[in-house]
Amino acid sequence: QVQLVQSGGGLVQPGGSLRLSCAASGFSFSDYAMHWYRHSPGRERELVASISETGNTNYGDSVKGRFTISRDNAKNTLYLQMNSLKPEDTAIYYCNVFSRTWIHWGQGTQVTVQG
Repeated sequence: QVQLVQSGGGLVQPGGSLRLSCAASGFSFSDYAMHWYRHSPGRERELVASISETGNTNYGDSVKGRFTISRDNAKNTLYLQMNSLKPEDTAIYYCNVFSRTWIHWGQGTQVTVQG
């Protein structure tokens, strides 16, 4: 079955960096666009970044220039490099993949940015 297993995250000071990983299995990883979402209390779930099967990327306005999404198809792994982190980036981050008939989420990873 499809599995998305996340790692990374944690506590970091403002201006710091973190990298999230999402190891995928159970589907043909290279054939699907992949996405990172985040959710924090009192705020709607937000699409952070997407990467297509061919490596084209898109970012939410709040993270442009600071976050980088990437994929390693040989390792079936999705990444999110987060630089210049701000307190408002504090959230639970989820990787995501979907097709016309199914949708799957990673287990979520807490990122906390505070001094």
